[in-house]
Amino acid sequence: MKLKSFFIFAFVAFLGSACKESFLDINTNPNVLPTASPSFVFTNALNTTATNLNGNSATGNQPNEVGSYWSGQWSQGNGYIINTTIFAYNFTNGDFTYWDAYYDNLEDYQYVINNADANNQKYLKGPAKVMKAMLYQQLVDMYGNLPYTEALKGGEVLAPKFDDQKVVYESLITLLDEAIVDLKANPFASAFTGSDIVFKGSTTKWAQFANSIKMRILIRQSKVAGKETYIKTEINKIVTEGSGFITGEDVGVGGPSFFLATAGKLSGVYDRWGYDANGAKRALNNFPRPTKFLIDGLKAAGDTLRMKRIAYANGGENGTVPGTSVQKEISANYSGTPFGVSSGYLPANTTSLGPSLIVKGEFNRPSILMTATEIQFLLAEAKQRFTDVTLPGTAKSYFEEGIVQSFRILGANVAGAAAFKGSKIENYDWDASTNKLTAIAIQKWIALTNFSGLEAWTEYRRTNLPVLPQSVQVADAKRPVRFYYPNTESGSNGANVTAQGTIDAFSTRLFWDVD
Repeated sequence: MKLKSFFIFAFVAFLGSACKESFLDINTNPNVLPTASPSFVFTNALNTTATNLNGNSATGNQPNEVGSYWSGQWSQGNGYIINTTIFAYNFTNGDFTYWDAYYDNLEDYQYVINNADANNQKYLKGPAKVMKAMLYQQLVDMYGNLPYTEALKGGEVLAPKFDDQKVVYESLITLLDEAIVDLKANPFASAFTGSDIVFKGSTTKWAQFANSIKMRILIRQSKVAGKETYIKTEINKIVTEGSGFITGEDVGVGGPSFFLATAGKLSGVYDRWGYDANGAKRALNNFPRPTKFLIDGLKAAGDTLRMKRIAYANGGENGTVPGTSVQKEISANYSGTPFGVSSGYLPANTTSLGPSLIVKGEFNRPSILMTATEIQFLLAEAKQRFTDVTLPGTAKSYFEEGIVQSFRILGANVAGAAAFKGSKIENYDWDASTNKLTAIAIQKWIALTNFSGLEAWTEYRRTNLPVLPQSVQVADAKRPVRFYYPNTESGSNGANVTAQGTIDAFSTRLFWDVD
Protein backbone atom coordinates (compact mmCIF):
# COMPACT_ATOMS: atom_id res chain seq x y z
CA MET A 1 0.00 0.00 0.00
CA LYS A 2 2.84 2.34 0.83
CA LEU A 3 4.47 1.57 -2.55
CA LYS A 4 1.13 2.06 -4.33
CA SER A 5 0.60 5.37 -2.56
CA PHE A 6 4.06 6.47 -3.61
CA PHE A 7 3.38 5.78 -7.31
CA ILE A 8 0.01 7.55 -7.13
CA PHE A 9 1.66 10.57 -5.52
CA ALA A 10 4.44 10.59 -8.10
CA PHE A 11 1.95 10.38 -10.97
CA VAL A 12 -0.13 13.28 -9.60
CA ALA A 13 3.04 15.33 -9.12
CA PHE A 14 4.05 14.53 -12.71
CA LEU A 15 0.69 15.65 -14.04
CA GLY A 16 0.89 18.82 -12.01
CA SER A 17 4.32 19.69 -13.30
CA ALA A 18 3.37 18.68 -16.84
CA CYS A 19 0.36 20.97 -16.82
CA LYS A 20 2.44 23.76 -15.37
CA GLU A 21 5.06 23.33 -18.08
CA SER A 22 2.51 22.67 -20.86
CA PHE A 23 4.12 19.27 -21.27
CA LEU A 24 1.07 17.76 -22.90
CA ASP A 25 0.24 20.85 -24.99
CA ILE A 26 0.99 19.80 -28.57
CA ASN A 27 -0.77 22.74 -30.26
CA THR A 28 1.45 25.59 -31.52
CA ASN A 29 0.10 28.90 -32.75
CA PRO A 30 1.80 29.50 -36.13
CA ASN A 31 1.14 33.25 -35.86
CA VAL A 32 3.30 33.62 -32.73
CA LEU A 33 7.01 34.17 -33.36
CA PRO A 34 9.37 31.65 -31.76
CA THR A 35 11.74 32.86 -29.07
CA ALA A 36 15.13 34.04 -30.31
CA SER A 37 17.80 36.40 -29.08
CA PRO A 38 17.19 39.88 -30.53
CA SER A 39 20.92 40.14 -31.31
CA PHE A 40 20.77 37.10 -33.60
CA VAL A 41 17.58 38.33 -35.26
CA PHE A 42 19.08 41.80 -35.77
CA THR A 43 22.22 40.52 -37.49
CA ASN A 44 20.22 38.33 -39.83
CA ALA A 45 17.75 41.15 -40.50
CA LEU A 46 20.58 43.46 -41.62
CA ASN A 47 21.93 40.83 -43.99
CA THR A 48 18.41 40.22 -45.32
CA THR A 49 17.96 43.94 -45.94
CA ALA A 50 21.13 44.01 -48.01
CA THR A 51 20.05 40.92 -49.97
CA ASN A 52 16.56 42.28 -50.60
CA LEU A 53 17.96 45.56 -51.90
CA ASN A 54 21.07 44.49 -53.78
CA GLY A 55 21.76 40.81 -53.89
CA ASN A 56 21.02 37.35 -55.14
CA SER A 57 17.56 36.50 -53.80
CA ALA A 58 14.49 34.52 -54.80
CA THR A 59 12.70 37.62 -56.11
CA GLY A 60 15.21 38.03 -58.95
CA ASN A 61 15.63 41.63 -60.11
CA GLN A 62 16.09 43.67 -56.94
CA PRO A 63 14.90 47.27 -56.34
CA ASN A 64 18.36 48.74 -56.86
CA GLU A 65 18.71 46.88 -60.15
CA VAL A 66 15.33 47.93 -61.55
CA GLY A 67 15.95 51.47 -60.32
CA SER A 68 19.28 51.55 -62.15
CA TYR A 69 17.45 50.69 -65.38
CA TRP A 70 14.50 53.04 -64.97
CA SER A 71 16.73 55.93 -63.95
CA GLY A 72 18.65 55.58 -67.22
CA GLN A 73 21.95 54.45 -65.67
CA TRP A 74 21.94 50.83 -66.86
CA SER A 75 20.53 49.00 -69.86
CA GLN A 76 20.63 45.36 -70.92
CA GLY A 77 23.43 43.68 -72.81
CA ASN A 78 22.47 42.00 -76.07
CA GLY A 79 23.74 38.59 -75.10
CA TYR A 80 20.21 37.86 -73.87
CA ILE A 81 16.65 38.08 -75.17
CA ILE A 82 15.39 41.53 -74.21
CA ASN A 83 13.54 41.64 -70.90
CA THR A 84 10.25 43.24 -71.93
CA THR A 85 9.01 43.38 -68.34
CA ILE A 86 11.71 45.96 -67.60
CA PHE A 87 12.47 47.57 -70.94
CA ALA A 88 9.02 47.61 -72.58
CA TYR A 89 7.26 48.14 -69.23
CA ASN A 90 5.08 45.06 -69.74
CA PHE A 91 4.58 44.31 -66.07
CA THR A 92 1.64 43.37 -63.87
CA ASN A 93 0.94 42.89 -60.17
CA GLY A 94 2.87 39.63 -60.42
CA ASP A 95 6.13 41.48 -61.14
CA PHE A 96 8.42 43.51 -58.84
CA THR A 97 6.84 41.90 -55.79
CA TYR A 98 9.23 43.28 -53.20
CA TRP A 99 6.35 43.91 -50.80
CA ASP A 100 6.37 40.51 -49.06
CA ALA A 101 10.15 40.38 -48.64
CA TYR A 102 10.20 43.88 -47.18
CA TYR A 103 7.40 43.17 -44.73
CA ASP A 104 9.04 39.90 -43.68
CA ASN A 105 12.22 41.88 -43.00
CA LEU A 106 10.26 44.53 -41.12
CA GLU A 107 8.77 41.82 -38.89
CA ASP A 108 12.32 40.96 -37.83
CA TYR A 109 13.14 44.54 -36.88
CA GLN A 110 9.83 44.83 -35.02
CA TYR A 111 10.69 41.64 -33.11
CA VAL A 112 13.95 43.25 -32.01
CA ILE A 113 12.14 46.43 -30.93
CA ASN A 114 9.53 44.46 -29.00
CA ASN A 115 11.96 42.10 -27.25
CA ALA A 116 15.16 44.10 -26.71
CA ASP A 117 14.23 45.29 -23.22
CA ALA A 118 13.21 41.87 -21.90
CA ASN A 119 16.50 40.39 -23.15
CA ASN A 120 18.63 43.19 -21.69
CA GLN A 121 19.61 44.30 -25.22
CA LYS A 122 18.17 47.81 -25.21
CA TYR A 123 20.99 49.05 -27.41
CA LEU A 124 19.37 47.26 -30.38
CA LYS A 125 16.10 49.22 -30.22
CA GLY A 126 17.51 52.40 -31.76
CA PRO A 127 19.25 50.71 -34.71
CA ALA A 128 16.18 48.53 -35.36
CA LYS A 129 13.97 51.65 -35.48
CA VAL A 130 16.37 53.34 -37.91
CA MET A 131 16.22 50.33 -40.22
CA LYS A 132 12.45 50.15 -39.89
CA ALA A 133 12.19 53.79 -41.00
CA MET A 134 14.51 53.25 -43.96
CA LEU A 135 12.56 50.24 -45.23
CA TYR A 136 9.19 51.91 -44.81
CA GLN A 137 10.30 54.92 -46.79
CA GLN A 138 11.46 52.67 -49.60
CA LEU A 139 8.14 50.82 -49.55
CA VAL A 140 6.20 54.08 -49.77
CA ASP A 141 8.43 55.21 -52.63
CA MET A 142 7.60 52.02 -54.52
CA TYR A 143 3.91 51.53 -53.67
CA GLY A 144 2.35 54.63 -52.03
CA ASN A 145 -0.31 54.01 -49.37
CA LEU A 146 0.41 50.91 -47.29
CA PRO A 147 -0.19 49.22 -43.92
CA TYR A 148 1.72 50.96 -41.14
CA THR A 149 -0.18 51.51 -37.89
CA GLU A 150 -1.82 48.04 -38.02
CA ALA A 151 1.12 46.26 -39.64
CA LEU A 152 3.73 44.00 -37.98
CA LYS A 153 1.31 42.70 -35.37
CA GLY A 154 1.41 39.03 -36.35
CA GLY A 155 -1.87 37.19 -35.71
CA GLU A 156 -3.47 40.17 -33.96
CA VAL A 157 -4.28 41.90 -37.27
CA LEU A 158 -4.38 39.66 -40.34
CA ALA A 159 -5.83 42.28 -42.70
CA PRO A 160 -4.18 45.57 -41.72
CA LYS A 161 -5.62 48.82 -43.01
CA PHE A 162 -3.64 51.01 -45.38
CA ASP A 163 -2.32 54.35 -44.09
CA ASP A 164 -2.00 57.47 -46.20
CA GLN A 165 1.53 57.73 -47.58
CA LYS A 166 1.89 61.35 -46.42
CA VAL A 167 1.03 60.37 -42.86
CA VAL A 168 3.47 57.45 -42.98
CA TYR A 169 6.24 59.81 -44.06
CA GLU A 170 5.57 62.09 -41.08
CA SER A 171 5.39 59.06 -38.77
CA LEU A 172 8.84 57.99 -39.92
CA ILE A 173 10.33 61.28 -38.77
CA THR A 174 8.82 60.65 -35.34
CA LEU A 175 10.15 57.08 -35.37
CA LEU A 176 13.64 58.35 -36.15
CA ASP A 177 13.41 60.87 -33.31
CA GLU A 178 12.56 57.98 -30.99
CA ALA A 179 15.47 56.00 -32.39
CA ILE A 180 17.96 58.77 -31.59
CA VAL A 181 16.66 59.02 -28.01
CA ASP A 182 17.14 55.25 -27.65
CA LEU A 183 20.60 55.40 -29.18
CA LYS A 184 21.81 58.13 -26.85
CA ALA A 185 20.47 56.32 -23.79
CA ASN A 186 21.71 52.81 -24.59
CA PRO A 187 25.34 52.31 -25.66
CA PHE A 188 26.17 48.89 -27.06
CA ALA A 189 27.42 46.25 -24.67
CA SER A 190 30.97 45.49 -25.80
CA ALA A 191 30.21 41.77 -26.05
CA PHE A 192 27.49 42.42 -28.61
CA THR A 193 29.09 44.93 -31.00
CA GLY A 194 29.65 42.03 -33.40
CA SER A 195 25.90 41.70 -33.91
CA ASP A 196 25.98 45.13 -35.58
CA ILE A 197 27.35 44.42 -39.06
CA VAL A 198 26.85 48.03 -40.13
CA PHE A 199 28.56 50.27 -37.54
CA LYS A 200 30.08 47.71 -35.14
CA GLY A 201 28.19 49.11 -32.19
CA SER A 202 28.72 52.84 -32.75
CA THR A 203 25.52 54.51 -31.55
CA THR A 204 26.95 57.86 -32.69
CA LYS A 205 27.07 56.66 -36.29
CA TRP A 206 23.61 55.12 -36.00
CA ALA A 207 22.29 58.53 -34.86
CA GLN A 208 24.04 60.19 -37.81
CA PHE A 209 22.49 57.62 -40.13
CA ALA A 210 19.08 58.36 -38.61
CA ASN A 211 19.54 62.07 -39.33
CA SER A 212 20.69 61.28 -42.87
CA ILE A 213 17.54 59.25 -43.53
CA LYS A 214 15.49 62.11 -42.05
CA MET A 215 17.06 64.48 -44.55
CA ARG A 216 16.22 62.07 -47.37
CA ILE A 217 12.58 61.91 -46.20
CA LEU A 218 12.32 65.70 -45.86
CA ILE A 219 13.92 66.62 -49.18
CA ARG A 220 11.76 64.04 -50.95
CA GLN A 221 8.78 66.25 -50.03
CA SER A 222 10.42 69.53 -50.99
CA LYS A 223 8.17 70.17 -54.01
CA VAL A 224 4.93 69.37 -52.18
CA ALA A 225 2.79 72.47 -51.66
CA GLY A 226 2.43 73.56 -48.05
CA LYS A 227 5.37 71.54 -46.70
CA GLU A 228 8.06 74.24 -46.61
CA THR A 229 7.58 75.33 -43.00
CA TYR A 230 7.42 71.75 -41.78
CA ILE A 231 10.58 70.78 -43.66
CA LYS A 232 12.55 73.79 -42.44
CA THR A 233 11.47 73.19 -38.85
CA GLU A 234 12.53 69.56 -38.98
CA ILE A 235 15.90 70.36 -40.57
CA ASN A 236 16.60 72.93 -37.85
CA LYS A 237 15.66 70.31 -35.23
CA ILE A 238 18.27 67.97 -36.71
CA VAL A 239 20.92 70.70 -36.41
CA THR A 240 19.89 71.45 -32.83
CA GLU A 241 19.95 67.75 -31.87
CA GLY A 242 23.64 67.82 -32.68
CA SER A 243 24.58 64.31 -33.80
CA GLY A 244 25.11 65.47 -37.38
CA PHE A 245 25.13 63.36 -40.53
CA ILE A 246 27.19 60.53 -42.00
CA THR A 247 30.23 62.20 -43.58
CA GLY A 248 33.24 60.85 -45.41
CA GLU A 249 32.11 57.22 -45.31
CA ASP A 250 29.24 55.13 -46.60
CA VAL A 251 26.62 53.05 -44.82
CA GLY A 252 27.05 49.40 -45.74
CA VAL A 253 26.16 45.94 -44.47
CA GLY A 254 28.78 43.26 -43.95
CA GLY A 255 32.27 43.73 -45.24
CA PRO A 256 35.59 41.84 -44.90
CA SER A 257 34.77 40.33 -41.52
CA PHE A 258 31.34 39.07 -42.58
CA PHE A 259 31.33 37.84 -46.18
CA LEU A 260 33.37 34.74 -47.04
CA ALA A 261 34.77 33.13 -50.18
CA THR A 262 32.23 30.33 -49.89
CA ALA A 263 29.12 29.62 -51.94
CA GLY A 264 26.17 31.39 -50.39
CA LYS A 265 28.36 33.63 -48.24
CA LEU A 266 29.66 36.09 -50.84
CA SER A 267 28.54 39.68 -51.02
CA GLY A 268 25.25 39.63 -52.93
CA VAL A 269 26.36 42.15 -55.55
CA TYR A 270 29.54 40.19 -56.27
CA ASP A 271 27.66 36.90 -56.37
CA ARG A 272 25.00 38.18 -58.77
CA TRP A 273 26.97 40.35 -61.19
CA GLY A 274 30.56 39.21 -60.73
CA TYR A 275 31.96 35.82 -59.89
CA ASP A 276 31.24 32.66 -57.93
CA ALA A 277 33.25 31.49 -54.93
CA ASN A 278 35.80 29.81 -57.22
CA GLY A 279 36.38 32.92 -59.30
CA ALA A 280 34.34 31.83 -62.33
CA LYS A 281 32.57 34.72 -64.02
CA ARG A 282 28.80 34.74 -63.61
CA ALA A 283 26.73 34.65 -66.80
CA LEU A 284 24.83 37.69 -65.51
CA ASN A 285 28.05 39.70 -65.63
CA ASN A 286 27.09 40.36 -69.25
CA PHE A 287 23.55 41.49 -68.47
CA PRO A 288 23.57 45.04 -67.04
CA ARG A 289 25.40 47.60 -69.19
CA PRO A 290 26.00 51.31 -68.51
CA THR A 291 23.84 53.33 -70.88
CA LYS A 292 24.98 55.32 -73.85
CA PHE A 293 23.34 58.36 -72.27
CA LEU A 294 25.48 57.98 -69.14
CA ILE A 295 28.78 57.24 -70.87
CA ASP A 296 28.38 59.92 -73.55
CA GLY A 297 27.44 62.50 -70.92
CA LEU A 298 30.52 61.75 -68.82
CA LYS A 299 32.74 61.98 -71.89
CA ALA A 300 31.21 65.29 -72.95
CA ALA A 301 31.92 66.80 -69.54
CA GLY A 302 35.47 65.46 -69.43
CA ASP A 303 34.41 63.35 -66.46
CA THR A 304 36.55 60.40 -67.51
CA LEU A 305 38.06 59.59 -64.12
CA ARG A 306 34.65 58.65 -62.76
CA MET A 307 33.66 57.01 -66.04
CA LYS A 308 36.58 54.58 -65.76
CA ARG A 309 35.46 53.60 -62.26
CA ILE A 310 31.78 53.29 -63.13
CA ALA A 311 32.51 51.07 -66.13
CA TYR A 312 35.13 48.75 -67.57
CA ALA A 313 36.22 49.45 -71.13
CA ASN A 314 34.67 47.44 -73.97
CA GLY A 315 35.25 43.73 -73.42
CA GLY A 316 35.07 43.90 -69.64
CA GLU A 317 37.43 43.15 -66.79
CA ASN A 318 40.83 41.58 -67.32
CA GLY A 319 40.56 38.44 -65.19
CA THR A 320 44.33 38.06 -64.91
CA VAL A 321 44.79 41.63 -63.66
CA PRO A 322 41.64 42.22 -61.58
CA GLY A 323 40.28 45.73 -61.50
CA THR A 324 41.59 46.63 -64.96
CA SER A 325 40.01 46.38 -68.40
CA VAL A 326 40.86 44.00 -71.22
CA GLN A 327 41.26 46.95 -73.57
CA LYS A 328 43.21 50.15 -72.95
CA GLU A 329 41.29 52.48 -70.67
CA ILE A 330 40.98 55.39 -73.06
CA SER A 331 37.71 57.19 -73.81
CA ALA A 332 37.43 55.71 -77.30
CA ASN A 333 37.16 52.23 -75.77
CA TYR A 334 34.08 53.04 -73.68
CA SER A 335 30.79 52.45 -75.49
CA GLY A 336 27.47 52.68 -73.68
CA THR A 337 24.37 50.70 -74.64
CA PRO A 338 21.17 52.54 -75.69
CA PHE A 339 18.39 51.96 -73.20
CA GLY A 340 16.28 48.96 -74.24
CA VAL A 341 18.12 48.17 -77.46
CA SER A 342 17.88 44.47 -78.37
CA SER A 343 20.69 43.94 -80.89
CA GLY A 344 24.07 45.26 -81.99
CA TYR A 345 25.57 45.79 -78.53
CA LEU A 346 27.34 42.59 -77.47
CA PRO A 347 29.65 42.27 -74.45
CA ALA A 348 32.79 42.45 -76.57
CA ASN A 349 31.94 45.91 -77.88
CA THR A 350 30.27 47.59 -74.90
CA THR A 351 31.26 48.71 -71.43
CA SER A 352 30.29 46.65 -68.38
CA LEU A 353 29.83 47.32 -64.65
CA GLY A 354 33.14 48.72 -63.51
CA PRO A 355 35.66 48.37 -60.68
CA SER A 356 33.65 50.61 -58.36
CA LEU A 357 31.21 47.69 -58.13
CA ILE A 358 32.92 44.47 -59.29
CA VAL A 359 36.55 43.38 -59.03
CA LYS A 360 37.47 39.71 -59.30
CA GLY A 361 38.41 38.39 -55.87
CA GLU A 362 36.82 41.23 -53.91
CA PHE A 363 33.87 39.18 -52.71
CA ASN A 364 33.60 40.86 -49.31
CA ARG A 365 32.80 44.50 -50.00
CA PRO A 366 29.97 45.94 -47.89
CA SER A 367 26.53 46.07 -49.46
CA ILE A 368 25.72 49.78 -49.67
CA LEU A 369 22.60 51.19 -47.97
CA MET A 370 23.39 54.91 -48.28
CA THR A 371 26.37 56.87 -49.60
CA ALA A 372 28.09 59.90 -48.12
CA THR A 373 27.84 61.61 -51.50
CA GLU A 374 24.03 61.35 -51.51
CA ILE A 375 23.93 63.00 -48.09
CA GLN A 376 26.02 65.94 -49.28
CA PHE A 377 23.69 66.54 -52.22
CA LEU A 378 20.68 66.35 -49.89
CA LEU A 379 22.30 69.06 -47.76
CA ALA A 380 23.07 71.12 -50.87
CA GLU A 381 19.44 71.00 -51.97
CA ALA A 382 18.21 71.81 -48.47
CA LYS A 383 20.40 74.90 -48.29
CA GLN A 384 19.60 75.99 -51.85
CA ARG A 385 15.82 75.65 -51.46
CA PHE A 386 15.58 76.86 -47.87
CA THR A 387 18.33 79.43 -47.44
CA ASP A 388 17.33 80.28 -43.87
CA VAL A 389 17.79 76.78 -42.39
CA THR A 390 20.55 76.60 -39.81
CA LEU A 391 22.78 74.13 -41.64
CA PRO A 392 26.34 75.43 -41.20
CA GLY A 393 27.57 75.03 -44.78
CA THR A 394 26.57 76.70 -48.04
CA ALA A 395 24.79 75.08 -50.94
CA LYS A 396 27.99 75.46 -52.94
CA SER A 397 30.19 73.83 -50.30
CA TYR A 398 27.85 70.85 -49.94
CA PHE A 399 27.60 70.50 -53.74
CA GLU A 400 31.35 70.49 -54.22
CA GLU A 401 31.86 68.07 -51.33
CA GLY A 402 29.23 65.83 -52.91
CA ILE A 403 31.38 65.55 -56.04
CA VAL A 404 34.47 64.85 -53.90
CA GLN A 405 32.65 62.06 -52.08
CA SER A 406 31.45 60.63 -55.40
CA PHE A 407 35.07 60.39 -56.56
CA ARG A 408 36.01 58.75 -53.25
CA ILE A 409 33.37 55.98 -53.27
CA LEU A 410 34.06 55.24 -56.92
CA GLY A 411 37.76 54.84 -56.13
CA ALA A 412 38.84 57.72 -58.36
CA ASN A 413 41.51 60.22 -57.32
CA VAL A 414 39.55 62.82 -55.34
CA ALA A 415 41.90 65.52 -56.59
CA GLY A 416 40.10 65.15 -59.91
CA ALA A 417 36.97 66.66 -58.38
CA ALA A 418 38.74 69.99 -57.90
CA ALA A 419 39.27 70.27 -61.67
CA PHE A 420 35.60 71.12 -62.13
CA LYS A 421 35.78 74.23 -59.93
CA GLY A 422 35.98 77.17 -62.31
CA SER A 423 35.77 74.85 -65.31
CA LYS A 424 32.67 76.64 -66.69
CA ILE A 425 31.10 73.22 -67.32
CA GLU A 426 27.34 73.37 -66.83
CA ASN A 427 26.09 71.31 -63.88
CA TYR A 428 29.67 70.64 -62.74
CA ASP A 429 31.00 74.10 -61.92
CA TRP A 430 28.65 75.58 -59.29
CA ASP A 431 29.26 79.20 -60.20
CA ALA A 432 28.78 78.58 -63.93
CA SER A 433 25.65 76.46 -63.58
CA THR A 434 22.50 78.28 -64.68
CA ASN A 435 20.08 76.36 -62.46
CA LYS A 436 21.62 75.25 -59.18
CA LEU A 437 18.88 72.73 -58.36
CA THR A 438 19.37 71.13 -61.77
CA ALA A 439 23.11 70.90 -61.14
CA ILE A 440 22.47 69.20 -57.78
CA ALA A 441 20.00 66.73 -59.30
CA ILE A 442 22.31 65.74 -62.15
CA GLN A 443 25.37 65.34 -59.94
CA LYS A 444 23.36 63.25 -57.50
CA TRP A 445 22.17 61.07 -60.40
CA ILE A 446 25.79 60.45 -61.46
CA ALA A 447 26.87 59.82 -57.88
CA LEU A 448 24.15 57.23 -57.25
CA THR A 449 25.23 55.16 -60.26
CA ASN A 450 26.16 51.55 -59.34
CA PHE A 451 25.24 52.04 -55.66
CA SER A 452 21.68 53.21 -55.15
CA GLY A 453 19.50 52.51 -58.17
CA LEU A 454 16.22 52.70 -56.26
CA GLU A 455 17.13 56.18 -55.00
CA ALA A 456 18.18 57.22 -58.50
CA TRP A 457 14.81 56.19 -59.96
CA THR A 458 12.93 57.79 -57.08
CA GLU A 459 14.82 61.05 -57.51
CA TYR A 460 14.26 60.94 -61.26
CA ARG A 461 10.51 60.70 -60.66
CA ARG A 462 10.69 63.64 -58.25
CA THR A 463 12.93 65.97 -60.29
CA ASN A 464 12.46 64.74 -63.91
CA LEU A 465 16.24 65.07 -64.21
CA PRO A 466 18.28 64.32 -66.13
CA VAL A 467 16.20 64.40 -69.32
CA LEU A 468 16.46 60.76 -70.35
CA PRO A 469 15.84 59.13 -73.73
CA GLN A 470 12.88 56.75 -73.83
CA SER A 471 13.37 52.99 -74.06
CA VAL A 472 13.90 51.72 -77.61
CA GLN A 473 11.13 49.21 -76.84
CA VAL A 474 8.45 51.86 -76.20
CA ALA A 475 6.84 53.96 -78.92
CA ASP A 476 5.14 56.55 -76.70
CA ALA A 477 6.36 58.70 -73.83
CA LYS A 478 4.94 56.62 -70.98
CA ARG A 479 7.20 55.71 -68.09
CA PRO A 480 6.44 53.86 -64.85
CA VAL A 481 5.85 56.11 -61.85
CA ARG A 482 5.32 53.30 -59.30
CA PHE A 483 4.72 49.57 -58.90
CA TYR A 484 1.37 47.82 -58.64
CA TYR A 485 0.32 46.34 -55.33
CA PRO A 486 1.39 42.67 -55.54
CA ASN A 487 -1.16 39.94 -56.16
CA THR A 488 -0.17 38.31 -52.87
CA GLU A 489 -1.51 41.31 -50.95
CA SER A 490 -4.64 41.41 -53.09
CA GLY A 491 -5.23 37.77 -52.20
CA SER A 492 -4.74 38.09 -48.44
CA ASN A 493 -5.88 41.67 -47.84
CA GLY A 494 -8.10 42.31 -50.85
CA ALA A 495 -10.63 44.70 -49.30
CA ASN A 496 -7.92 47.09 -48.17
CA VAL A 497 -6.12 46.92 -51.50
CA THR A 498 -9.38 47.63 -53.35
CA ALA A 499 -10.00 50.60 -51.07
CA GLN A 500 -6.95 52.32 -52.61
CA GLY A 501 -8.86 52.76 -55.87
CA THR A 502 -7.70 52.01 -59.40
CA ILE A 503 -3.92 51.97 -59.60
CA ASP A 504 -2.24 52.83 -62.89
CA ALA A 505 1.51 52.33 -62.76
CA PHE A 506 1.94 55.05 -65.40
CA SER A 507 -0.31 57.77 -64.01
CA THR A 508 -1.06 57.14 -60.30
CA ARG A 509 1.73 59.27 -58.90
CA LEU A 510 3.04 59.22 -55.37
CA PHE A 511 2.34 62.27 -53.24
CA TRP A 512 5.81 63.77 -53.66
CA ASP A 513 5.78 63.31 -57.46
CA VAL A 514 4.01 66.57 -58.24
CA ASP A 515 5.16 67.13 -61.83
